[in-house]
Amino acid sequence: MSAAATAAELLAVMGSRQLTDDTTVFAGVGVPLLAAALAQQRHAPRLTIVVEGGIIGPQIKPGRLPISTNEMRAGHRALMLPGITDVFLFAQRGFLDYGFVGGAQIDEHGNINTTALGSDYWRPQVRLPGTGGANDITSLCREVIILTAHEKRRFVKRVDFITSPGWIDGDGSRRRAGLLFGGVSRVVTTLGIFGFDPESRRMRIEALHPGVALPTVRDNTGFELLEADKIAVTEPPTAGELTILRALDPERRFLG
Repeated sequence: MSAAATAAELLAVMGSRQLTDDTTVFAGVGVPLLAAALAQQRHAPRLTIVVEGGIIGPQIKPGRLPISTNEMRAGHRALMLPGITDVFLFAQRGFLDYGFVGGAQIDEHGNINTTALGSDYWRPQVRLPGTGGANDITSLCREVIILTAHEKRRFVKRVDFITSPGWIDGDGSRRRAGLLFGGVSRVVTTLGIFGFDPESRRMRIEALHPGVALPTVRDNTGFELLEADKIAVTEPPTAGELTILRALDPERRFLG
């Protein structure tokens, strides 16, 4: 791997490669915003970044990465500064192509839990931050991409609480719930890239990062993964990608 990348750097680079020009991405602060900013600077200059606090089309300034969706440095050279409610109205109208989210738990149908860990909601083992705008993102963006570290405790058969819906139970259940478009298309992790079977909507392995073996992925996943007909190997982060990424976050608040 060129200029050895940390796990967070690998995640940001692989996430950035999922984004294309002339599209919009609803990105949260941290690694999702880093990935979006990297894509904008490297291969998708006409990518429009949307930040939850009510910021559309910013140019993220290197060395000044915002740490909050409501921080005005996130609005550097933005095209629009509407109210926060307007951002979600744009999503409801189908204007946002990609949504970038993470989660404490993810299950085989791409449902995300950021609410509570444990079987008893009122007496959880861990109380998590909650939804923020994540439910809206996964419900309303045309395509959702999950960025997360790949650990067995995160990848569970069924999340303890569905904060943000993926494909729910598969087999058309998302549409029956009233979510008429969108859905989780990919899960980008520190081990590989995963998609979903078009019929069952169960997670499947589509690509592995260099040096990652298939048994390692299965050992770190709490459910049975399907496999694509051909499992690819991703290209490692380049020195150029890492240089831009590290300039965006020189204090390594999110890159570790």
